[in-house]
Amino acid sequence: MKLWKKNDTRLNSLIEQYTVGDDYLLDSELLPYDIQASLAHAKGLQAIGVLTIEELGQIKTALAQLAEDFQAGKIKITIADEDCHTVIENYLTQEIGEAGKKIHTGRSRNDQVLVALRLYMQNALKETKIAGLELAKLLLNLAKKYQNLPLPGFSHTQQAMLSSVGHYYAAHLEGLLDDLEFLDSVKKQLNKSPLGSAAGFGVSLPLPREQVAKDLGFTEVQLNSLYCQNSRGKFESIFMEGLAQIMLTLGRFANDLLFFTSYECQYFQVDESLITGSSIMPHKKNLDGLEILRGNVSVVISNQLLIKDLTKNLLSGYNRDLQLIKKPLFESVNTVKSSLAVAELCLAGLKPNEEMIVKKINSEIFMADYANKLVKDKGMAFRDAYKSAVKEYLNNSINLGENLKSKISLGAPGNLGLEVYESRVKNITC
Repeated sequence: MKLWKKNDTRLNSLIEQYTVGDDYLLDSELLPYDIQASLAHAKGLQAIGVLTIEELGQIKTALAQLAEDFQAGKIKITIADEDCHTVIENYLTQEIGEAGKKIHTGRSRNDQVLVALRLYMQNALKETKIAGLELAKLLLNLAKKYQNLPLPGFSHTQQAMLSSVGHYYAAHLEGLLDDLEFLDSVKKQLNKSPLGSAAGFGVSLPLPREQVAKDLGFTEVQLNSLYCQNSRGKFESIFMEGLAQIMLTLGRFANDLLFFTSYECQYFQVDESLITGSSIMPHKKNLDGLEILRGNVSVVISNQLLIKDLTKNLLSGYNRDLQLIKKPLFESVNTVKSSLAVAELCLAGLKPNEEMIVKKINSEIFMADYANKLVKDKGMAFRDAYKSAVKEYLNNSINLGENLKSKISLGAPGNLGLEVYESRVKNITC
């Protein structure tokens, strides 16, 4: 039965289908978190005398059974249910009767979905950090392994100066570590419980909001009941920024590898299990996984913009438009998780092709080093040395290893500061 149904009037089927959309399917993601929040809410109701200890016990047992039945595939959310909130209340009413009818006291589906989404996003942050940390550890290990292996660095898509494979990997490692640490600030923003704000205007019951927030693992209560509703979309957008930053890092990495593994470069060999082929060209070896990853950067960024656009300039309070946030949010979480897994898989399946790298290095990329040598050895002003390098530089034999070691400024190929990354990796908590 619909929670809002007051009489025998039947909702027009087109309106029902249009307003529910695929929300009843998407709510399968939220049901476990709504169950968690419902139990905490029930404890709060018992604390203020709305539920007896016996009724709380009944609700606790029934919610545990609901979670088990859902996990086993015995419970489905239908279009008639509309959402997971209806499923929970109907299940409790059917299983335990009067106590089940009391579960909605002091709350609205509006604050139910708010808290369920917060719990969902917090768990998604944790899972994302775990996956991102594994990729970071792999990048760190490879940066150590290949810190002395030359690799041309690029500027304006042209060879610029000598870098190394380790230097290259460390660049993406530092970016990823920044992204993972940024998720901590996102978590701090999300770590506020909206439960007890009801439809946005509170209730005439002394709900123990602080205790319920603590039971759910939140560090604080989101205070103003109207702002709880207004923050929907804002908080999801902040969460999406964390996901977008990770995708920006992965997308550049993916694009680099597509270029570096091309026939034109051949800097890396790729495990055969990671490539697809062409239906017409027998020679093709395509890294389609990385192309899809590169494209998914735009998907996640577009989803973030969609969430912002859906929620901008709405009248304060709940609006049904907010329902449309779920799909881009859930899609983006799944996209980031799978993208991290694909990036790690592809990275592990790469092997630098040292012979080809050295063969393809353009000797002119050492002109800047020659100019710096004139500054050091002859005391020339850099701009004069710069001009002399263009006129005087000869294609002398360059010791690539020595050249890398000469780049001693912090963070350069000869001074990667890997111990700093090791410390940051160790300090990331999930």
